[in-house]
Amino acid sequence: MDLELRDLRYFSAIAQLGHVRRAAERVHRSQPALTKSIRRLEMAFGTPLFHRVGRGIRLTPAGELLLARGSRLQTVSEDLVREIRDFAQGVGGHVRIGTTPLGADYLLPDACSLLLERAPDVTLEIVIEAQAALRDLLEAGALDLVVGQVSEGERGLFSDMAFEDVVVVVARRSHAIFRKRVRRLADLLEFRWILPSPTLGSRQWIDNAFESRGLRKPMVQIESTSVQLLPQLIARTDLLSFVSRRAIGRGRDSVLREVVVAEATMRRHYGIAYRADGYLSPAAQRLVTLLKAEGRRMRSSAPSLV
Repeated sequence: MDLELRDLRYFSAIAQLGHVRRAAERVHRSQPALTKSIRRLEMAFGTPLFHRVGRGIRLTPAGELLLARGSRLQTVSEDLVREIRDFAQGVGGHVRIGTTPLGADYLLPDACSLLLERAPDVTLEIVIEAQAALRDLLEAGALDLVVGQVSEGERGLFSDMAFEDVVVVVARRSHAIFRKRVRRLADLLEFRWILPSPTLGSRQWIDNAFESRGLRKPMVQIESTSVQLLPQLIARTDLLSFVSRRAIGRGRDSVLREVVVAEATMRRHYGIAYRADGYLSPAAQRLVTLLKAEGRRMRSSAPSLV
């Protein structure tokens, strides 16, 4: 049985979109070409891969199995092409990096600039997304590595710790909260907040910190998907927030200050994750080395409580 990787790619596009026309637009082919591709696969496997539902189509059980296995096969073949090309050309190639906002702010800039100094022909693609979306892209082979939250023992991935990030309650230094005796989570509920979107991990953590102690969730006046925006808004309002301690700044000149509440202190580990069985180009390997070095530097200069 002969299988064309091109047919698997077309099949995946149709399966993901649930529509032949939209899949044809994505892969820049005609609808008849994609229909013939599916027929070839169904003849090869001897079973239907789709069945019609209204105006759309859905995978059969055999189609679901092929989507899972075929995606993996495509990833391996793409890695193979990149590895052979890099070997033949003797260059570092193209590196696809996924990162969260914190990684983009702290880990990537210096490491990427050093990489370009040492390998000026390397090209970089940087995708900034939420952690869950990045992990899906990495597992699908759409990214070479992810700079974000990592944990040990994740199946199918190698993870290298870079630094520990501490997320704390923050207000501007002139906030009235610093004239009160605040020690517990309950003491924070009389104030209004600006918080990340409910889809982000730090927001889910702080909401759960209140709910798990039988308290209502904070009263949110502003919420944003942009974590970088929060420190600027905190500095200009009387709202509390929950951000990385690294965003506070150093010394008495900082306009922000930590509200010290032990129950509202979240610790998370940041580092580099990449597929255990995936291909890392020479450039990607160099970048991992530089990111580790940058993580060591950040650990040695970690901000303390201000």
